[in-house]
Amino acid sequence: MDAQCCYEELFKGQAYSPLELPKEQRPRERLAVLGPQSLSDRELLAILLGAGIRGKGVYQLAEELLGRIDAAKGLPTIEDLSEIQGLGFSKACLVLAMLEFGRRHWGPVGSRIRQPEDAYKLLRHYADRKQEHFICISLNGAHEVLASRIITIGLVNRTLIHPREVFSDPLMDRACAVLVAHNHPSGQVIPSPEDEEITRRLKATADLVGITLLDHIVFSEEGYYSFSQEQKNLFMN
Repeated sequence: MDAQCCYEELFKGQAYSPLELPKEQRPRERLAVLGPQSLSDRELLAILLGAGIRGKGVYQLAEELLGRIDAAKGLPTIEDLSEIQGLGFSKACLVLAMLEFGRRHWGPVGSRIRQPEDAYKLLRHYADRKQEHFICISLNGAHEVLASRIITIGLVNRTLIHPREVFSDPLMDRACAVLVAHNHPSGQVIPSPEDEEITRRLKATADLVGITLLDHIVFSEEGYYSFSQEQKNLFMN
C-alpha cells in the first residue's frame, strides 16, 4: 500500500496517529530523511498536531486546519481555530504561535521574483489543494514581495475572479506590480480559455490603475505555465 492510500485511510477518521503508518511513510521520519521542504502542508501540520481524536484522524484534523488557514485573510484567529472540533485551545495557540514565528522570520516578504520559477517556488505548497486557489502577490519596483494573499478559493476547475478583488489590496500596499497565480487540482497546467480571459481582464485593469501585471502562473505539483513566457502578446501595451 503506498503513502497516498495510507493517507486516505487516515482521512476517513479510522486512524488516530501517523504511527499507524509504515515507518518509512510517517511524516516525522520523512522529514528527517528528506527535509521539511519535501513534505506537503498537510503532513507538516500533522507533525505539529501529533494526533487526532476519536473518530477524526490527525490527517483529517490537519486538512480542516489547512482549510481554515487558507481561507483566513492573514493569520487566523483563536476563534477561527477553536471552531475546529478536536483542535482544542492549547493546540490552537501552538498553531498560531508557529504561524506567527514563521511569518516573522522566513515569510515571503522581501523575496525577489526575477523569473516565473521564483514565483513557483513561493507558491508550490498550494499545489496539492483540492480546490483552485487564486493568489495575488504584491511587488515593489524591484519586484520584491510586499504581500501574498489568497483572493478566492473556488470549486474544483472553476475560480471566479473580479479585478476589483485582485487590485484593491495591492493599491493599499502601494505596489508597483502584481503577479497572480492559481493551482490546477487536476495536475494539468495547460490554461483554459477562461484562464486566458481572466488574464486579459486583469491586464486591462492593471493598465487602468497604473500597476504592472507581471505574470499569471498556472501551476500544479508537476510544474507551471507562465503566461508572460508562453503568451507574451497578452502583456504588450
